[in-house]
Amino acid sequence: MPEDDADTGSSPTAGAGTAGSANPRPGHFLPGGSGDVLTDSDLTAARPLTANRQQPLGLGKARDLATRDESLRRKARPLPVDPNAVSEYSGPPVAPLTGAPLTPLTRTRRHGGSRVGWHSNPSRAGAQFSAEPPPVKPPRHYSKAVIAGLSALILILLTGATVAGFKMIDSYGSQVDNPLARPSIKKSEAPLPIPPDPTYTVTVPSIPDMVRLQKNKIYAVGKLPAVNCKEPAIKPNSQSAILNYYKALLPCLNKAWQPVVTKAGYDFRPPKVVLQSSQATTEDDCTGEADTAYYCSDDESINISWKNDLENFKDDPLGARVWMLDTLAHEYGHHVQQMTEMITASFSREGWTKSKSMKLEWARRRELQATCFGAVFLGANKKALGLSGEKLHVWEWETQHSGDEYNPKKIRDHGSRKSQWVWAGPAFKSTSPASCNTFSAPAAKVS
Repeated sequence: MPEDDADTGSSPTAGAGTAGSANPRPGHFLPGGSGDVLTDSDLTAARPLTANRQQPLGLGKARDLATRDESLRRKARPLPVDPNAVSEYSGPPVAPLTGAPLTPLTRTRRHGGSRVGWHSNPSRAGAQFSAEPPPVKPPRHYSKAVIAGLSALILILLTGATVAGFKMIDSYGSQVDNPLARPSIKKSEAPLPIPPDPTYTVTVPSIPDMVRLQKNKIYAVGKLPAVNCKEPAIKPNSQSAILNYYKALLPCLNKAWQPVVTKAGYDFRPPKVVLQSSQATTEDDCTGEADTAYYCSDDESINISWKNDLENFKDDPLGARVWMLDTLAHEYGHHVQQMTEMITASFSREGWTKSKSMKLEWARRRELQATCFGAVFLGANKKALGLSGEKLHVWEWETQHSGDEYNPKKIRDHGSRKSQWVWAGPAFKSTSPASCNTFSAPAAKVS
């Protein structure tokens, strides 16, 4: 067998025996151990390699690592002294060997045992992280005044937000009616006219009471036209007959006064004729007396005292019929005052005065004017009504003997018998409402 084959076939344990031990001792392969030094026998046994010689496949003769041979050690280059110098060696830091002591970490506690591996640097001397939490600042305490002020401010802000929310909700309807996205109008452009509401009401300026009474247009309408109405041929000998008599005469008065009232600028409304009853309206609401015929302005009705008419007809049939003609004409005169608003104005003036005598004077002016209007109708229709001869004489006598002197209570609210004829006589002849301006007459003429 060749020599190199014999050398390569030697047991590896022979080298170990030269070291005095079958196995390497602990730390043999560590830096500075006995296995790091080549002996002289190792150098002698080493043969130079040749390019044409085949290398053996087995392990060579074991070398004694206990003997240190400084000649075989490769001199290492000195490490750079300058901390900023860059070493020509690169790569990851040296991995610590198993069992080697670790560099202790100062000023910190280790958690979870030793940290080993290529990612840790064993030469670190200082602490990188601290396990102690940072100090927490104590909570800041505010005074009661500051807390109360902040609470009041928050309450005010919440109240304002609530009110604004309700206003926004309420304004939703107006935003729908008047949307924000509407064409803007330039200042130089005149706004379009808004058409009037078809249901609007026009307020007529009020006319003072004295103007309504003294300058009423009814005075300027001229004479009352003749309607050629004859006296009803009804014998007033019963309650129903008396009522029918008045109702038959009423259309003649309507026909005569309607064109005059309309010409004066007022609306004409025919009145009602009813029999007086115990449930009738009191004197405070209507003109006239409860025991005689009177006009009620509340429902524009003429109330007839049929009992007096029945007694008068039994005693004097002609006088009773003339009296009934004059009575309806007089009460219709109050209805003319109602349509021309003079009755309202006269009651207004009567109500404002505090003097009892002045209140009676306003009542006399109102009653004397109604008598005058009645005389205008009778004079305009005297031929059709047959007021001539004895019948006319009866009417004149009854008018001159009617007044406050014949009132059982002696209340001076209708005018004296003299004043009755002062207004009725001229009106019967003139047949014009212009003769009946009792509100412009002196007090002596309305006594």
